[in-house]
Amino acid sequence: MSVLRESHGRVSVREFGPLALKAVRTRMIQARHSRTYINDHVGRIKRMFRWGVENEFVPPGVLQGLQAVGGLKRGRSDARETEPVRPVANEIVDAIRGHVSKQVWAMIELQRLTGMRSGEVVSMRGRDLDMSGPLWLYTPSTHKTEHQGHLRAVELGPRAKEIVRPFLKADLQAYMFSPADAVANQQVQKRQNRKSKVQPSQRDRSKPNPIRKAHDRYTTNSYCRAIERGCEKTWPMPNSITGEVKSAREWRRTHQWHPHQLRHNYATRIRKEFGVEAARILLGHRSTAVTELYAEIDRGRVQEIVSKVG
Repeated sequence: MSVLRESHGRVSVREFGPLALKAVRTRMIQARHSRTYINDHVGRIKRMFRWGVENEFVPPGVLQGLQAVGGLKRGRSDARETEPVRPVANEIVDAIRGHVSKQVWAMIELQRLTGMRSGEVVSMRGRDLDMSGPLWLYTPSTHKTEHQGHLRAVELGPRAKEIVRPFLKADLQAYMFSPADAVANQQVQKRQNRKSKVQPSQRDRSKPNPIRKAHDRYTTNSYCRAIERGCEKTWPMPNSITGEVKSAREWRRTHQWHPHQLRHNYATRIRKEFGVEAARILLGHRSTAVTELYAEIDRGRVQEIVSKVG
């Protein structure tokens, strides 16, 4: 909404019409935002006015005029196009293992084995796990399509259970993967690797009121930043003979990746080995309402697949 406020903050909602919305969209194009990003934000502006009409703050005719503004089409606007999200090579993922905390690496491995979304893996808690059966069932407390009435359950197979097991906590409300735990583990590791004797004054160097304090859970943004920092640490040293190294842009294009690509890795693997319908069910993709009977028929096959792959 910042672009809307900057350009039309003083304009009455009654005077905000289709041309004004297109002017806001033009400013976004000039700011070099991508076409899909712009369409998403224009949609949010329309939903804001729809809320205003619903609560009788805005005349219905205003919303009707804004709805006439269509989305930008691929190849038919000056907006920047983005490349489609593709799977990331496993060797590129494995390269950052020594450059991220064990909590971040566990989440990466879980995404590769289960196809979970970033928001689902960072919010795992003991209370959300059903460990009564041969496969553990993880039911996220919140997920992307819950507002549409869809249920989301992730089966954890033998390999995924072994990853989760070390992070189980006595407090079932606590998040399994915590930045605070990662910082504490890092401090312990530093002390173990220390060669000189620890002085009494240095045994506890923690600040009583630190400006930045590690949180009890990762967010999707902090999880993504941790992966980005891990990728940056794999930047190669210049060639000892020629002194050449890939340009920053080329390196980021081929070696910088984000956690959502791991979901694509999983989808590609499952579709190749078990078919597109199995991938749809395991990933929780439901563009339309799917009958519960259909899901129950496939549940046995889902458990068989998870037992083999995760």
